[in-house]
Amino acid sequence: MRIHFIAIGGSAMHNLAIALHKKGYKVSGSDDEIFEPSKSRLAQHGLLPKIEGWNEEQITKDIDAVILGMHARIDNPELIKAKELGVKIYSYPEYIYEQSKNKRRVVIGGSHGKTSITAMILHVLQQNNMEADYMVGAQLEGFDTMVKITDAPIIILEGDEYLSSPIDRRPKFHLYHPNIALLSGIAWDHINVFPTFENYVEQFNQFIHLIEPNGFLAYCNHDDTLKNLVENNTNTSITKMAYTTPKYEIRNGTTYLQSDVAEVPLQIFGEHNLQNLNGAKLICHQLGISDTDFYRAISTFKG
Repeated sequence: MRIHFIAIGGSAMHNLAIALHKKGYKVSGSDDEIFEPSKSRLAQHGLLPKIEGWNEEQITKDIDAVILGMHARIDNPELIKAKELGVKIYSYPEYIYEQSKNKRRVVIGGSHGKTSITAMILHVLQQNNMEADYMVGAQLEGFDTMVKITDAPIIILEGDEYLSSPIDRRPKFHLYHPNIALLSGIAWDHINVFPTFENYVEQFNQFIHLIEPNGFLAYCNHDDTLKNLVENNTNTSITKMAYTTPKYEIRNGTTYLQSDVAEVPLQIFGEHNLQNLNGAKLICHQLGISDTDFYRAISTFKG
């Protein structure tokens, strides 16, 4: 497969480029400005464009797909050339879905806490030797890249509600069609794109409807807007389960989780992190991780 990235320097874009390069794809890309750490990381894998800027001559008929980043504009000469040649054009999340159609897809959404919850889940799976692909919005300790695309049977995706690309105005998390999902809360964000609170909330309502039949949704019971949305959503083909703050104690500066299994010392603290932990536990349980194995692994999670 030959893949070309328009705006390869983005944090998500360059990580996907590296992931596909590791998978054996022939990857090229362009951008009019590339900053650190993207620049060094692309160079390390031989993917850094030789010159900055756009060059329509890079777009040829033998390219299997173009992936278009948000940094590019609709009048980008490479994009125009790709359209003229009939090359398949994907947004970043669209291509992630293309790579994961045959996987069990887990999507972590919400206005806040997405990265933390995704990181917790990935840490637990790693500690339990469970293979998983992923896409997360930050560089995590113990993981080489922010994106991993292999032949693993499941993929964990941080589900951003922002737009997919300059020519695809759908929220990113609408494109993933999860089998398992989590929503952490709703707080009006991206006002430049969603001009009213009602419009913003509707994006989450649509997301719930896009969960696959017989799917699962975990949601934070402390967020009244989210709670009302989930309880009134008409997607009856999925299981919906709320999570709350678990019981805990703080002694000598350490938070101890009071579980039915055991008292678990944690390296994280604060009620929001504990709520995130409980949400992550529900998702891990859906993936076959027992409570005992979850608590053993989460006790070493540093945040």
